Amino acid sequence: MPELEIHHESEHAIDPVGQRVGVLAALLAVALAVVTIASHRTHTSAIIHKSNANDAWSHYQAARLKYHNLELGENLLAVIGAKGDAADKMVADYAAQKKKYEQQGKEIQEEAQKAEEQAEADEHRALRYDLGEGLLEIGLVLSSLYFISKKMMFPVMGVIAGIVGGAIAITGLML
Repeated sequence: MPELEIHHESEHAIDPVGQRVGVLAALLAVALAVVTIASHRTHTSAIIHKSNANDAWSHYQAARLKYHNLELGENLLAVIGAKGDAADKMVADYAAQKKKYEQQGKEIQEEAQKAEEQAEADEHRALRYDLGEGLLEIGLVLSSLYFISKKMMFPVMGVIAGIVGGAIAITGLML
């Protein structure tokens, strides 16, 4: 019966620096995942806010169209020279509706501008996350080059890129 060979890890050379670089790469990968998720969610939020702004502007245009139709009605009454209680009632009704649509238009306009500002703020935050994400990716790749080259300059550059990337991504939280 052939003998079974059992290999123990202690028989192979253990690279303590390689183990630390492996842990560093894992930490950079976790940070990269977190920043990537934050970036994607922020881009999605910007799209939703922009869509809400577009909807509000469409609603505003509809309200303004109704307002202009009422002005047209008033002008037509004036041109045809309509007189009497029915004409006076129409003019009063038109004036009340115009006041309503004017107020409604202002509210909708404020809502649309607020949504546009939120979209703009989201895009600025997302840009920070994107820059941080890119630098964390570079840090991860540079750190991984240690396993090919066994040169410490790669993990050092990876740490620097990772720290800068993390710092830039954190500034996205503050916007």
